[in-house]
Amino acid sequence: MNLRLLVAALGVIAILAPAAAQTPDLASIARGSGTPEIPGLKMVWLAPWGELSKSHRWHNIIVHQTEGPAGSARYGAQEQARNPTRRGVTVWVETDGTVYWAVPESLVPTHGDGANRNDNKYIDNAATFHQVVGSNSIGVEFAGNYPDVTRGATEAQIAAWRILARVLEARYGIPVERVYAHDWIDFKDARYCEGCALATLARQPDF
Repeated sequence: MNLRLLVAALGVIAILAPAAAQTPDLASIARGSGTPEIPGLKMVWLAPWGELSKSHRWHNIIVHQTEGPAGSARYGAQEQARNPTRRGVTVWVETDGTVYWAVPESLVPTHGDGANRNDNKYIDNAATFHQVVGSNSIGVEFAGNYPDVTRGATEAQIAAWRILARVLEARYGIPVERVYAHDWIDFKDARYCEGCALATLARQPDF
């Protein structure tokens, strides 16, 4: 009886092992090109990944939030795709968690206001003042905090961010301490701290 159970178990392992070996890990996917399927993310590729060696050299991630209503990420991403260097970002996240990659990673959209925050209100700004700017930071925009700007990201957006943040970090070699909220580096809206909760989550090792 025990021998039959052992043989059956070995058979199951033999079946499962090749499938497991063929499942690429997130880091491997993040170093690829084209329009890969990323487990756990619903990605809409308006611009595919190119060869990583030819991408812009991104050193930071800046988290933004827009006051647009639900559905505005799709519109914003489409407008960004039409005019990549307009004021906006590379990646847009809808309230339902859909992620839009809008701009070729070799191009630099206009975002951030020059890292003009030097008051140490949220973080030590010694290393960010006039340093963490749009030209060296890939931007991610979370849509949907209209009409209440203090409303946080949706559960679906947070679930998507959990994966997206790690993909960006792995693809461009960005350490977690280089994920910044808009309001950590730039003076913005006094009513709320834009991107702060999401950036804080991304910096947590267990996020």
